[in-house]
Amino acid sequence: MSRPRRDCPRCHGPQRGFSLIELMVSLLLGLLVMAAAIGIFLSNQRTYRATQRLARIQEDARVAFELMAREVRQAGGSSCAMNLPVANVLNGAGAATVPWWMNWDRGVVGYDNGGLPGAAAGTDAIEFLLAGEGAVTVTRHDLQAVRFQVEPAMRDARAGEIVLICDPSQASILQLSAVRDGGTTLEYGPSGLSPGNCTSSLGAPVVCSGQGSSKTYRPNALIAKLHAVRWFIAKNGHGGQSLYRVPMVRGDVRQREEIAERIKDMQITYLVAGATGYIDAGAGVDWKHVVAVRLSLTLEDMVRAGTEPSTLTRTLVHTVSLRNRTS
Repeated sequence: MSRPRRDCPRCHGPQRGFSLIELMVSLLLGLLVMAAAIGIFLSNQRTYRATQRLARIQEDARVAFELMAREVRQAGGSSCAMNLPVANVLNGAGAATVPWWMNWDRGVVGYDNGGLPGAAAGTDAIEFLLAGEGAVTVTRHDLQAVRFQVEPAMRDARAGEIVLICDPSQASILQLSAVRDGGTTLEYGPSGLSPGNCTSSLGAPVVCSGQGSSKTYRPNALIAKLHAVRWFIAKNGHGGQSLYRVPMVRGDVRQREEIAERIKDMQITYLVAGATGYIDAGAGVDWKHVVAVRLSLTLEDMVRAGTEPSTLTRTLVHTVSLRNRTS
């Protein structure tokens, strides 16, 4: 029987490890793999950040369009028929120059390329004048006591409220002097409120210096609160521009409300009844016959989060019809 052979250099050859060159090549290959993995990670991270910021831009645009569109649809409207004669008895309404919120015969007014004081240069602005939702029904108009009885109660109404009352033949704009009986009695007599009413005669044409045309609103006439708002772009105080809204409440112009950040520009065009195309405010728009508004918002995120060394910018367009003028 043969014996197992002992290990020897001749049987198995010399024992050796990796050379320096082999180690360096291995390290180099490992670094290349790690660099590729890190590059993919950083690329995915930049893409995620860009997608996240794009989502924020789109959300800002969605909020802005939704709020503005709601007011565009109601602009110039009333709860009664279209194009009614309007008796505006507010003090100063008949003057050559009136506050922007008091001119109710147009419904919508635009400003082109920074034309509104306080708006950012080169940006458009717009004003909406509208009868709010929640109209109540007149059950009795007492001319002697200068008050209306209504049902249901006018919710959240207070003294100083600017309202529009209308029937199929006429509309009147006035300021309430008192709200009683939980909102079912609305008075509009003399008061120390601003601007106040120049007369208690609600007929058209309005005569403030004497006894004007008397108008008695019959049962089933409608009363609704009036709202006026301005929309414009302005500096926001932290390095960018924002979309702002300024409302008129009970004859008082309130402080501006910041609606959306990252708004670089707003351009607005208007469609007039019978026209074939949209035009700028500076082209001489017939405001009483505007039937649609096209809003274009340019949004810019100042943080350079995209795959290229530039800011993320998007322009979105939304077209809205004035409900009361197209129905």
